[in-house]
Amino acid sequence: MNIGLIGFGKTGKAVARTLIREEGINLKWIIRKSDKKNQLTANDILDEPSDNLTEIFSINSIKLNEFFKENKVDFIIDFSSEESIKIYGEAATENGIKIVSAVSHYSEETIDFIKKLSEKTVTFWSPNITLGVNYILVISKFMKKIAPEVDIQIVEEHFKGKDEISGTAKVLASNLDVDNNEIKSIRAGGIVGKHEIIFGFPFQTVRLTHESISREAFGNGVIFVVKNIIDKEKGFYNYEDLMKPFFEF
Repeated sequence: MNIGLIGFGKTGKAVARTLIREEGINLKWIIRKSDKKNQLTANDILDEPSDNLTEIFSINSIKLNEFFKENKVDFIIDFSSEESIKIYGEAATENGIKIVSAVSHYSEETIDFIKKLSEKTVTFWSPNITLGVNYILVISKFMKKIAPEVDIQIVEEHFKGKDEISGTAKVLASNLDVDNNEIKSIRAGGIVGKHEIIFGFPFQTVRLTHESISREAFGNGVIFVVKNIIDKEKGFYNYEDLMKPFFEF
């Protein structure tokens, strides 16, 4: 599979390293916002030996429609910002490219835009693309279904500089009917990300915890998604759509 990556912050770089190491995946190019040092290779920045050339471009230096035609990929992986998909989305669909977005938050307007794009191609969105977070989300929904009156608390922990409640915690809360104001947030040091769902039953407690040890976890999530969505027809998908077949028992 040929893949293009949009977004090259700390998480984007970790995802790039994971994709470069994965057999059967060719990270063909990276697009980032910065104009500095245009058209570098992945080896220049990531120090990762690879048989394939991964060039890095600034979004301000290319014409997207022409670029996508000349640099064809199967997937665009988006780790940038909410505004980006409105810049590249239509050009990507016109060139038959599937879109996998891991942007942590979208407005309802942007979600509607992504669903509009899905009429022409495959679009996928997960505010946290790690496999583990989505695993505990599916399990949590199952637990709430069999015990709808259970008390539920959500605790999220992140690095000291993160101000807002995490998008992942909000998604967990939304799916479990927990008010965002009841989410407990902890900010300390360089915590990558930890989410805990506490189920309070009479005389017992169940805790589901997911902790990202390294940002490479996001790259592993991307690999799971692209391998399970490559043969899908056009449409809008989320993680639950891909995990359902694994929970049929």
